[in-house]
Amino acid sequence: MKLAQRYNRVNIFTSFIILVITGLIYYLTIHYILTQKLDSDLKIEEEEIGAYAKNYGKLPFPGDFLNQQVKYKKLGQNIKVQRSLLYTEYYDTKEKESEPGRTLVTSIKIGEETFQVNITKSRVESEDLMQFILLITVGVTLLLLVSLVVINRLLLQRIWRPFYHTLNMMKDFNLTATTAIGIEQTNIDEFNELSNAAAGMAESVNKDYKELKSFTDNASHEMMTPLAVIRAKLDLLLQGDPFSNNQGQLVEEIYNSVGKLGRLNQSLILLAKIENKLVPELEELDLKNLINQKVAHFNELLIAKEITIEVNLTEKSVMMSSYLADILLNNLFANAIRHNTIGGKIFIKLSAQELTFANTGTSIALNDLLAFDRFQKTPSSEGMGLGLAIVKQIVALHEMEISYKFEDGLHIFTIRF
Repeated sequence: MKLAQRYNRVNIFTSFIILVITGLIYYLTIHYILTQKLDSDLKIEEEEIGAYAKNYGKLPFPGDFLNQQVKYKKLGQNIKVQRSLLYTEYYDTKEKESEPGRTLVTSIKIGEETFQVNITKSRVESEDLMQFILLITVGVTLLLLVSLVVINRLLLQRIWRPFYHTLNMMKDFNLTATTAIGIEQTNIDEFNELSNAAAGMAESVNKDYKELKSFTDNASHEMMTPLAVIRAKLDLLLQGDPFSNNQGQLVEEIYNSVGKLGRLNQSLILLAKIENKLVPELEELDLKNLINQKVAHFNELLIAKEITIEVNLTEKSVMMSSYLADILLNNLFANAIRHNTIGGKIFIKLSAQELTFANTGTSIALNDLLAFDRFQKTPSSEGMGLGLAIVKQIVALHEMEISYKFEDGLHIFTIRF
């Protein structure tokens, strides 16, 4: 959920609760005031009846006038009613219908006789006024909430525009293109600080990347030169006078180490290029045809280790760099052959959803660290521990997934497209 949406929800919910509580208090207050006004009128009428009875020694005539009814009831001697105010009904003789009313019940003594007096007033005008006030309150509440939503949406979109501009610039930031993050100045200090920090970070990262890339390129170039010289000198040495067995073994070890160091250098350079997305353009490749070519390419190695290979391939086209696709398949084939046993098996299956390489080998399952991390390998391995790490980087670059499992004595690597 976006921050603006979260803020809107909290703000609207809080405003709604406050408006409802305020409206309820306002309604109850007005209701109380109108009720008190009605009770005051009833008390005035009670005082007038009492004054009339005192002056004339009798009760005024009961009647129904001006939304008011007065009724009397004779009580027995020494019987009094408790003075009270009640919500009752008022029967409107003109409209011939019952309406909400308010009744004052009291008693008056005239001579030796006691009378119960019921004074009832209609509350219909008060109720109509309360309904009108309630409608106005609800209308104002809805108007305020709608206005709040519209204003927040428009205002927040405008306020947060520099933030999203900076965010989009950071998303589009390409290290290899050495693009800078443009600064959009606003009247909001926090957004200006964010833009300046992002621009400074991008500039620093670009500078560090250039320095690291320059160092890597130079180091790789400088490393290849002495390796080539060493290899050339070894070739000349091998073409010279014969060596003793010990000398020959030492020279062979040096020659193999130099070759391994050269391959290591090339692999590290390749990993750096993949991680920085410095790869050729993508193109549509026929994966089935590429696998068949690799089967033929590795046929001599398969025969040398007496490995049986079974392939089950369906037509599948993928968008990949042909350079990286070739390295991917080379590493998968080399891994399946190098870590296999004499007379072992390799199973390759290609479907529309995935590519699977399964091979016999050690009876111990690898963990993910040994399978895909750099320089992680079994003690018996003669490789550099970079083959599957390169495979993982290539797969991730092309937005695929790779997984490993050990099942039925087979080491299974699965690439899901």
